[in-house]
Amino acid sequence: MLGDHEAVTSPAAARSGGGSGFVLSRGLVLLLAVACGTAVANVYFAQPLLVTVGHDLGMSPALVGSVVTLTHVGYGLGLFFLVPLGDVADPKRLIVAQLLLLVGALLAVATAHTALVLLVSMAGMGLLAVVTQTLVAFAASLAAPARRGHVVGLVTSGVVVGILLARSVSGLMADLAGWRSVYLLSASLTALFALVLHRVLPRRGEAAPASLRYGQLLRSTITLFARERLVRLRALLGLLIFAAFSTLWSSIALPLSEPPYSLSHTAIGALGLVGVVGALAATTAGRLNDRGLSQRTTGIALALLAASWIPLALTRTSLWALVVGVILLDLAVQAVHVTNQTLIHALHPDAGSRLIGGYMVFYSVGSATGAIAATSLHTAAGWGAVCVLGAAISCLAFALWARTRHSVPDPAAARLGRSPGGASH
Repeated sequence: MLGDHEAVTSPAAARSGGGSGFVLSRGLVLLLAVACGTAVANVYFAQPLLVTVGHDLGMSPALVGSVVTLTHVGYGLGLFFLVPLGDVADPKRLIVAQLLLLVGALLAVATAHTALVLLVSMAGMGLLAVVTQTLVAFAASLAAPARRGHVVGLVTSGVVVGILLARSVSGLMADLAGWRSVYLLSASLTALFALVLHRVLPRRGEAAPASLRYGQLLRSTITLFARERLVRLRALLGLLIFAAFSTLWSSIALPLSEPPYSLSHTAIGALGLVGVVGALAATTAGRLNDRGLSQRTTGIALALLAASWIPLALTRTSLWALVVGVILLDLAVQAVHVTNQTLIHALHPDAGSRLIGGYMVFYSVGSATGAIAATSLHTAAGWGAVCVLGAAISCLAFALWARTRHSVPDPAAARLGRSPGGASH
């Protein structure tokens, strides 16, 4: 059972994955992946429900649109203000506390009967959903250095799958039992994860180090980004790949809902299942990172990302081309995302939560930028222009990698005696 792996570890051991009494089993890694996917899905549940929610609560179209905006604003604030706490607080207690608070926010959303209560609850839910990144950082800290990329790859797959399936699940649940059932079910699952993770995550034998006060902790996040070129580069790559990701997923419903397809919302939502194939296939990127091949992995993935827009551009004439493009794009984005987080965490394991939280702020900026640009561009110039935008962003990311690939050290490659390009010395 998962509970059999729980043991008392010191803070240092817990952070390095070197606790003698604790083994990070595959079962626990998969549990963390599912917990991450469930938590992050809360940020995306509302998107297919906006019309129904607005009608139920008598909200104007402008006010309804702010539901998604406030959720993402809350998530962005949580990345900067909450995730860094994982470096100074006991991660187990922090994770359980965040999950329980998230349950409260979800119940508030599910029982909201005024627009004000709903909007405040949505912002709070977004803020607390960043427990996803606290879980990713903690999983990375528990993994042995030689397996860290593999572990981050598996856990991050849960995040991507949660994002891709959230819209389909919420649409189906709303059709079956109303929009409130989506958040009631999520609250129940989140409470269950809080209980299970409280039992199976490792305890610490002593208090977590308190060398940094909260204000110093936040300032140190900015300092680390200013000091480490690798972090800045990978954060910029993260911004670009998620801008490309959001360019596709925020606008793909538009051409599919028009002739010649005129697909239903349920059929369009099922496209997320296709994206899951690519996301899961990219877990191999974690193993390649563990072998010191992060630069090669990044280059190949970014090339695939740029190439994915060729079949995506044929969406209006071939659904099979769309399927191929979606798989390629999601595989590429996931591979680079896993590589980014693995490299960033390996640079300063004791500051892993701060670095990953800061990195994910760039992810949020990229996602928001891609969504706004794609939907506006589709209205003005159509699907072909959206694909040109996505391809341009992807090519820019590849050019950035090509220009800097030999100038930034790779911690995993250095550990294995490889050059930044992946060749052995």
